[in-house]
Amino acid sequence: MPQATSLFTDVESNVVGTSAVVIYAPAGKKRQRFPEGVVEVYTSEAEALAHADPDKGRHAAIASGPSRSSEGFRLFYLVRWLD
Repeated sequence: MPQATSLFTDVESNVVGTSAVVIYAPAGKKRQRFPEGVVEVYTSEAEALAHADPDKGRHAAIASGPSRSSEGFRLFYLVRWLD
């Protein structure tokens, strides 16, 4: 049976993936999940880092998603911050 590579990524499934992103989080890096509207997906970590601007609340990260929450929202789940 295939093993999942992390809590949020199943290598056998294309439903939810892990991507380099920039998250708009003006209150800081305290949260672990973010609504789809504050996340921009990029093709690489380098590209996400290039578009980040921590002084303006735009932080580069690796995140899984989007996935539908029990409340019906599409969320991204933080894997790790890049900046």
